[in-house]
Amino acid sequence: MSESLSDALIAKLDSREAVMGVVGLGYVGLPLCLAAAARGLAVLGFDIDEEKPRRIAAGDSYLKHIASADLAAATGSGRFTATCDFARLSEPDILVICVPTPLSRHQEPDLSFVRNTARAIAETLRPGQLVVLESTSYPGTTDEVVRPILEASGLACGTDFFLAFSPEREDPGNAAFTTASIPKVVGADDAASRAAATAFYAAVVEQVVPTSSTRAAEATKLTENIFRSVNIALMNELKTIFEPMDVDIWEVIEAAKTKPFGFMPFYPGPGLGGHCIPIDPFYLSWKAREFDMRTRFIELAGEINSSMPHRVVNRMALAMDQRLNKGLNGARILVLGAAYKKNVDDMRESSALKIMVLLEARGAVVDYHDPHVPGIPRTREHPQLAGRSSVPWARGLAGQYDACLIVTDHDCVDYAGLLEDAQLVVDTRNVCRRSGADGDNLVLA
Repeated sequence: MSESLSDALIAKLDSREAVMGVVGLGYVGLPLCLAAAARGLAVLGFDIDEEKPRRIAAGDSYLKHIASADLAAATGSGRFTATCDFARLSEPDILVICVPTPLSRHQEPDLSFVRNTARAIAETLRPGQLVVLESTSYPGTTDEVVRPILEASGLACGTDFFLAFSPEREDPGNAAFTTASIPKVVGADDAASRAAATAFYAAVVEQVVPTSSTRAAEATKLTENIFRSVNIALMNELKTIFEPMDVDIWEVIEAAKTKPFGFMPFYPGPGLGGHCIPIDPFYLSWKAREFDMRTRFIELAGEINSSMPHRVVNRMALAMDQRLNKGLNGARILVLGAAYKKNVDDMRESSALKIMVLLEARGAVVDYHDPHVPGIPRTREHPQLAGRSSVPWARGLAGQYDACLIVTDHDCVDYAGLLEDAQLVVDTRNVCRRSGADGDNLVLA
């Protein structure tokens, strides 16, 4: 039966008669919907936020890096619609889960969104459907958490329905790579599910990379982000070591990356942000404890990266003391950038929020400017910042503050003008010099 159901689904994908459903229309789910619609698939999006289906229907993008014109083209073609009605989960032939997987306050995986979505799918699960988890988690999540919930419906995985894991690889704001052009890793625990999932993604993206199991695919995602976390931590540590030696880490990296083999450039910064790098390594650390193992490398990298906001604030305090003969207490500080990376409006785990809180704890009066983040939403970790608004940029603005701190290196900021107007600029991204701006009032942090 599984072969006939799998073959039937693959045939529907080949003829573009299959309907794809995506649960969670955020930074991962919405781009996937647009990529599938562009390849001729009918797409039905699901989200608990009633505002998202309304804006999708109007062709009004709520993500900075997704153009409203692209969204309007997908909805205007009739291939993409969205709903909050989860009773319609039986309609799609493929259901892709793209919901958050945050950490608890105790650095433990919070799979409540995944579990709740799996339960909703189980209520309407029908023979022949393919379910794919894209939300990042520890190896074993698909098999140990999602599969039992779905099989509680009475249907058997690999026989009646199909189940796979395919890690998201979105990089918001990266114009060089799109959802369709980034190779897609796909893992499943039975041949029928693997064949169905591979055929599905082959209909949406340019290259599919099958793995032998869901665990291998889950581990692939964690490995990618742990690799980045460890190497960023190394650069952060080297920066700290080189600084008292009067060695510029940015110059060192530029020189080192001219080597055509054996070196890959990573860059220091004010701390990690986004959903992936600050969170994903802890999923593996948590799972490793089940096997009585410690992830020492991963944990050390996390400690180094987590300490960077404190180091930035200390560096700023020292610069103000040395350059302005003034302390942080009572100082007016302008933070440039609230998003976690340049040219996007994504504030998840942004180090800018931690830095603002630390500055205010030392008595500073803090404003921020970010053309992509007009207001700070409520966050679990820093609720006291909710409702803050970005101050509008104008020449001369920087001169109204004792010092300016660059946390996010957005391209649209006038860094030359900033240096001309400010008493002191502390740059955590080396963006001033990269943009050709420099001055005696510039300090790297």
